[in-house]
Amino acid sequence: MTAKVITATLHRVQRGHGKRFVAEPTPPSAPVARPARVAVMLALAHQIVAAISTGRLHDQADAARRLGVTRPRITQLLYLLQLAPDIQERVLFLEAADGIEPLTERNLRAVTHTKAWGQQRILLATVFPPRHHEGELPARSL
Repeated sequence: MTAKVITATLHRVQRGHGKRFVAEPTPPSAPVARPARVAVMLALAHQIVAAISTGRLHDQADAARRLGVTRPRITQLLYLLQLAPDIQERVLFLEAADGIEPLTERNLRAVTHTKAWGQQRILLATVFPPRHHEGELPARSL
């Protein structure tokens, strides 16, 4: 009986319940871009307000019941609407690549509780420094 000597690096591949080894690793997939979670939450806040104003929802409590979240969570979402319009626009265009969020809602909470839009822009710069990437709008000056 002859022994087989493997001189190449093997890579484990698993599909379903089967496992096998291959000589070449699978090529990395292209980065998956999707809207950032905070952008989706801001869009949802706009939809909630529109539904309340048109009468499709009675109030915030009705929205909480239908969405299966708490009333304080609805309040947190609606606080996003107090952001300056240019900040909202910037947030709505954010994208997450491969699950890495560029900005979280929690980071924005201090900004949303500030009423003056100029102060919001200053606070946002400390939480989320302006970067000029494709698909992201540059921050407007004060």
